[in-house]
Amino acid sequence: MCLPHSVPTTIPSTTFQVHTSLLFDPKEKVFAKNISIEVNPGTGEIVAVTKRPSESFNINDGDIDLTGKVVLPGLVDSHTHIFIHSYEERNGTQQMRDQSAVERIVRATNHARAALLAGYTTYRDLGTEALGNADANLRDCINRGLTPGPRLLVATDALASSGSYELRVENKLGGNGLGLSVPRACDVADGVDGVRAAVRRRVGDGADLIKVYADYRRKTMRFPPDVPGPGGQVLFPPKRRNPAVPLYSKEEMEAIVKEAQLAEIPVAAHAGETKAALWAAEAGVTTIEHIFEDSAGLEQALFHRMKEKKTIWVPTLATAEALPADMFQSCKLRVKKAYDYGVRLAAGGDTGTFNHGLNAREVEILIQCGVSVEDALEAATVAGWEACGGDLSGFRFGWFEKGNRADIIALETDPRSDEKALRKVSFVMKDGRVWKRDGFAVDMISVPQWPDDDGNTSEGWSDLGAGTPPKMYMSVPLPVFRGRNQSS
Repeated sequence: MCLPHSVPTTIPSTTFQVHTSLLFDPKEKVFAKNISIEVNPGTGEIVAVTKRPSESFNINDGDIDLTGKVVLPGLVDSHTHIFIHSYEERNGTQQMRDQSAVERIVRATNHARAALLAGYTTYRDLGTEALGNADANLRDCINRGLTPGPRLLVATDALASSGSYELRVENKLGGNGLGLSVPRACDVADGVDGVRAAVRRRVGDGADLIKVYADYRRKTMRFPPDVPGPGGQVLFPPKRRNPAVPLYSKEEMEAIVKEAQLAEIPVAAHAGETKAALWAAEAGVTTIEHIFEDSAGLEQALFHRMKEKKTIWVPTLATAEALPADMFQSCKLRVKKAYDYGVRLAAGGDTGTFNHGLNAREVEILIQCGVSVEDALEAATVAGWEACGGDLSGFRFGWFEKGNRADIIALETDPRSDEKALRKVSFVMKDGRVWKRDGFAVDMISVPQWPDDDGNTSEGWSDLGAGTPPKMYMSVPLPVFRGRNQSS
């Protein structure tokens, strides 16, 4: 008998089959026919992947029929910010400075649902943007079944040097306490010993990976941003008003990577320019994010070093789409050059700068750049797992194999013929649990439930002086597997 308000933890252990007619295998980069996947909902794992001899199959009670759809592993977004929403609605500074922690957490909960229903079963979340380690807390809530969402691999606070990645305001008044007080945007660390200590702090705060700002536009206050009204504009600003410049020396970058290796977690390096990106690649980071400009003319040297070091590039083209048209075109051409050269790509849009649930835009743009459909899908699955650290993440996901997480999605159309197919996700399973079926959300909200027999009959409870009130508990919805002919 469940105690009042207790959460039942028993999960069905009987396996079931997911039958497909067309399935994308990202390891082989092929679309395979007539594959069935056996899933154990008790462990959330794939038990077996079987090639059927024909299109026909027997469907048993609890099996799932996805024939007629295009089945993929759950998608991985390799660059997200779960606590940020579209900059078109409110810019990043305003969100970090003005929105309450409660509002941002509520929004993040909604973002997690939107991402999951869009087919993204894993998020590599690269910084809370002024909310400390709240991403680790949200990750834990999802892992405990308190709220639905992608599997979160989180960075907590990003690392940056003094005076680099912070909320910039002119109203400081010399630091005498009379100026505007703003939240901390990063974990400030300087020097070899300082950055090693910062990595240890991040690990202690629950980080799954380290994010470091290899460069940033840190000279904002030399020529402050223009504001409306008389006297609000710098009259003669330089052509490169606030370029991205390195935040860390090569020695500091190497120390960050070495300390992260001791903790057995990967490192993601933000780099707007090729110069800092090259330093990061040489230091041995796992991934480099962005690379929007090549002022130093180091593009070819960078690609060579990234290929040699097996550094993954997460180009975040979906956020670059907001840049001026000529700059965005340059970014796309750079991605095509890197792809042709053999640089490893992972799909991550800097999601949050545009709204969660629209994550697939990154894969669409990769294909527009000239990346094959198969390679673009691989960038959003297996390469995403590698960006999360591979086996260092503690899980295997992004392809179909015995022992991997049972993350399965289905599309209504074929991405080889429909460029918007990834927007048409009709089925989502994560860890063996169905969250979307026939295009509709399933069991997204827990509701109070009466146990079948609470031990209290009307006769036994008629005397208020004897007996106890009926017991009531909150139920975490368990997987409900239905046959082909049953409604959802």
